[in-house]
Amino acid sequence: PQPAAPLTEAEDKQWASFAHFGNILSFIVPLIIWLIFKDRGPKSNVEGKEGLNFGITAAIAFVAITILNTILTAVTFGFWALIGWIFPLAIWVFVIIWSIQGGMKVNNGGSYRYPVNIRFIK
Repeated sequence: PQPAAPLTEAEDKQWASFAHFGNILSFIVPLIIWLIFKDRGPKSNVEGKEGLNFGITAAIAFVAITILNTILTAVTFGFWALIGWIFPLAIWVFVIIWSIQGGMKVNNGGSYRYPVNIRFIK
């Protein structure tokens, strides 16, 4: 099979912004976008990695908070459940806000770096 054609500049920018917007749903979306378009456009490669790294970081934070909430709820006999729901909600809100900011900035021609991000994929 022949390799796929390179993306035009507009397509590259579009898929790069989708990699950021996709984090609203799951880190799977930027993973798929990066795997498909990393060799077809330089912006899709860079922004896809950034979006994927943030998605993985957010997923790890969400799992860690869920485990911590479960333990603290058990230890405090359910009292922690009254306030523990705030932390996963906060992660979700930050993911939505920063993903939209990233998608908009990339769609306008810039590049976006998340304020909190562990770069698993270099």
